[in-house]
Amino acid sequence: MLLSIKTKLKLTNAEKQLMSKHAGIARFTYNWGLATWQNLYKDGLKPNKYILKKFFNNHVKPELDWIKEKGICQKITQYAFDQLGNAFDRFFKGLGAYPNFKKKFQHDSFTVDAGGKPIPVGGVRIKLPTIGWIRTFEGLPNVTTSKITISRIADDWYLSFACVQAEQLSIKQHEVVGVDLGVKTLATLSTGVRFENPKHYYQEAAKLKRLQKQLSRQKKGSNRRFKARMKVARQHNRIA
Repeated sequence: MLLSIKTKLKLTNAEKQLMSKHAGIARFTYNWGLATWQNLYKDGLKPNKYILKKFFNNHVKPELDWIKEKGICQKITQYAFDQLGNAFDRFFKGLGAYPNFKKKFQHDSFTVDAGGKPIPVGGVRIKLPTIGWIRTFEGLPNVTTSKITISRIADDWYLSFACVQAEQLSIKQHEVVGVDLGVKTLATLSTGVRFENPKHYYQEAAKLKRLQKQLSRQKKGSNRRFKARMKVARQHNRIA
């Protein structure tokens, strides 16, 4: 059974800064690739991710010392080009819109691997290639994965990966169960079990409305506006 796991990371301020650097390099590489792709296409050429990746690694990356800092995993540029290539594939097949340039704090993420070697995962500590040990808030199953993606939502960082896990069958207690959905009661089963409706969405939506009003009153470019924007982003994530 293919299992996809996503969990929140428990990071120090220094670790958060390191994650921001990785996300910034991935964003820079993606945007450089998109701009170069557009320029080559205007010149009548047919670019692809392999051409861009080769030119970037041989001629652009060696000139950028900040990408080669200690503690920076060099695999992130490779996955940035893969992501760009996949975005264009979806666009050409009519499955997605034309790729846009990435902006800071919007879908910040990066992917790392161990050069083809499996990455062991388990418990509340994970060793990422080059980056080192990081902690999670909740324990993870003891499995291995080929790559790990780190992403930012508001000012929190999350880890996600896919792994193969043995399928665990549960004991069937009833052949058929009827479900009646309601308003006051979220659901009532034919077995007599009832699920109350806590109406979390309405409560959290009201809080989101208040936070958005506070954000609209802040001066653009100010530190208070940035903090208010982070509160709105956290609330959107909570509702989701």
